[in-house]
Amino acid sequence: PATKNGTLVKEFVLMGFTVGAEVQMVLFFIFLTLYLITMGGNLGMIFLIQRDPRLQTPMYFFLSHLSFLDVCYSSVIIPQMLETLKSGRAPITYERCATQFFFFTLCASTECFLLAVMAYDRYVAVCNPLLYVTAMTPQTRLGLVMGAYSGAMVNTVIRTGLTFSISFCKSNQVDFFFCDLPPLLKLSCMETGLQELVFSLFAFIVIMTSISIILISYLFIIRAILRIPSVGGGRAKTFSTCASHMTAVGLFFGTLAFMYVRSNSDKSLEEGKVVSVFYTAVIPMLNPLIYSLRNKEVKEALKKTLSRLKLSKKRHSHACGTHGSVDESV
Repeated sequence: PATKNGTLVKEFVLMGFTVGAEVQMVLFFIFLTLYLITMGGNLGMIFLIQRDPRLQTPMYFFLSHLSFLDVCYSSVIIPQMLETLKSGRAPITYERCATQFFFFTLCASTECFLLAVMAYDRYVAVCNPLLYVTAMTPQTRLGLVMGAYSGAMVNTVIRTGLTFSISFCKSNQVDFFFCDLPPLLKLSCMETGLQELVFSLFAFIVIMTSISIILISYLFIIRAILRIPSVGGGRAKTFSTCASHMTAVGLFFGTLAFMYVRSNSDKSLEEGKVVSVFYTAVIPMLNPLIYSLRNKEVKEALKKTLSRLKLSKKRHSHACGTHGSVDESV
């Protein structure tokens, strides 16, 4: 059981950012804007993929799940961050803290595996284009996605169980803006060497398994691209289909690696806040932009959808005008 000075810890206090009240209000509106853009971009991407027949392909099936994860990812963290910024420090119950930790870990772990699945999808598309449709059947796609969620669930259950089996007695003040592992470990009043070893082992398995699949997939992709004749722009066109995914992988794993491969010092914890903001607030906002700005099919689907909405609005206005004229004549 978690204890504080011999008593049961019923709540933690998230300390948030150590800045003045005026700066906190500025940060509040910045993160609120980021959150709204994230929700609009990712939900819009899911909507486009569901509506446009040209986007009913394996690549966009996986992309819709990435957008769904980014929506969940942000919603687990940002509302609590906004609450902390608004009040300066925010109490959070022990159960709510554990729940936030669980879903944050689940989303992060699933995204690692899903990015690996998307790399494998690009490998099949580039290296075996004639077999792509038969290889990536709806059943195969679903199986790969369920595998990503299942692997993440195992990691999450173990990580959450071990974290909240620790006794917390030094303080209940979490020097962070959400319930993450490094700041929680600093509150422990017991030896956590074994837990930290298990945490590191599972983090290594999740990250290295994902990165290994991604690297192997892209080694084969690069080899296949180099075999394409340089005339006619075939290489550039093939490479562009992978560029968005490579950008998303670099951003996500780069910040994740920096966050967890570092010391547990107070200075490192302050740096961790900045990096955490990047991968919990900025990257989920950037992902739909990365995939839409560099993707011709998504741009065309967006233009088509906007045209339909404008046409529908014009028809509605015309119908209302005609209805009004009829009413006046009556």
